[in-house]
Amino acid sequence: MAFDSLSNKLNKALRDISGKGRLTEKNMEDMLKEVRVALLEADVNYKIVKDFLVRVKEKSLGTDVLESVDPSSMVVKIVHDEIVELLGTQEATLNYATDGMTVIMMVGLQGTGKTTSIAKVANLIKNKQNRNPMLVAADVIRPAAIEQLQTLGKAIDVEVFSKGVEVKAIDTVKEALVYAKDKGYDTVLIDTAGRLHIDEELMNELKEIEVIAHPQDILLTVDAMTGQDIVQVAKSFHEQLNVTGLVVTKFDGDSRGGGVLSVRSITQVPVKFVGQGEKIDEIEYFYPDRMADRILGMGDIVTLVEQAQEKMDLEASEEAAKRMMEGSFTMDDMLVQLEQVSKMGPLGGILKMLPGMNQYADMINEADAEKGLKRQKAIIQSMTLEERSDPSILNNRRKNRIARGSGTTPQEVSKMVNQFEKMKTLMKQMGSMSKTGKMPNFGGMFGGKK
Repeated sequence: MAFDSLSNKLNKALRDISGKGRLTEKNMEDMLKEVRVALLEADVNYKIVKDFLVRVKEKSLGTDVLESVDPSSMVVKIVHDEIVELLGTQEATLNYATDGMTVIMMVGLQGTGKTTSIAKVANLIKNKQNRNPMLVAADVIRPAAIEQLQTLGKAIDVEVFSKGVEVKAIDTVKEALVYAKDKGYDTVLIDTAGRLHIDEELMNELKEIEVIAHPQDILLTVDAMTGQDIVQVAKSFHEQLNVTGLVVTKFDGDSRGGGVLSVRSITQVPVKFVGQGEKIDEIEYFYPDRMADRILGMGDIVTLVEQAQEKMDLEASEEAAKRMMEGSFTMDDMLVQLEQVSKMGPLGGILKMLPGMNQYADMINEADAEKGLKRQKAIIQSMTLEERSDPSILNNRRKNRIARGSGTTPQEVSKMVNQFEKMKTLMKQMGSMSKTGKMPNFGGMFGGKK
């Protein structure tokens, strides 16, 4: 995530002050120095850092904090609230028209993921908000952009309006708006041309489209990897267009994230969406409070639950979980659970959303974890239905056959069967505990006394 480095350093600074019995001017200064370094290294604007620290210090050394039962926790809350203030105190939603058709323009420089982002937004509002969107290919400078948008539109089952590269962008937009109204579309998303840099020709074209389309939203795509350049690009576009929100792409990359923290304070343009990957569904609304929680290692349970509801087959998972607790858990149930975990994305990303687990996320080798999941699934899929139902029948001959079929070794097959049996025993004991209130016996499972 864009804030990983900042998150680690801020957490260290706040852990240091949590170990102090009470707040003093001295230990506050030590903590603030660490916070200052963390923010500057994350590429946050210097003036914003300076103002941020002044506000944190003033509030932290106030009477209410100093006389509280746990002043260090109060400091954490103050830092949290100030980060929310930087990011925006509330979610910035799309400005849907109260009557008639909503028009959204997507603008940005080349290479920022503009065309992919507009398709992602169309897919998101279609599936999450029951909108009926249409995409407009108004980037007539690059033929590849039109082809890309048409491919993406087909993938998400959203119509793409295009007149090709021979027709001017402004004429394409005019015809598209008439067409969309006639066809009953409630949302039109216009993909505009980009450049390698901001120039007069680009801005004049965008201004013309803005005048004709009267968009409720003008979304600017910015690349999280560009740091402070986000602020300069947003300022330049906003000075000439009524930019209403940002779509931050490559948010899952290894960037410092300071531009995202700085941009709203300097431009007053909020972040509305963040792109978390290459897949069409890997975009999410930007919630400042949830992001502040993640930055400070507090997790993001709400987003995790939302993602689980969207990506997992909850009915299949609940059925498998029920059988687990009853002790009738099979390899097929285990396969269901493995597939559900895979749908949730990288394991490290899941850990970052769990309170207190952020520090362990970087310890996971995602490539190895994904490889391990695939191998486990392959082993189960290479079993017969009888073997999945009752793994105890697996002898050496069967294990050798399964290993050949799954591209693994007999030892890996045996290891997985042992893990399955231990899990089955544990779940059965937990099921009994829920009925009797007694703790299960874990000793025999992990080599201790029974």
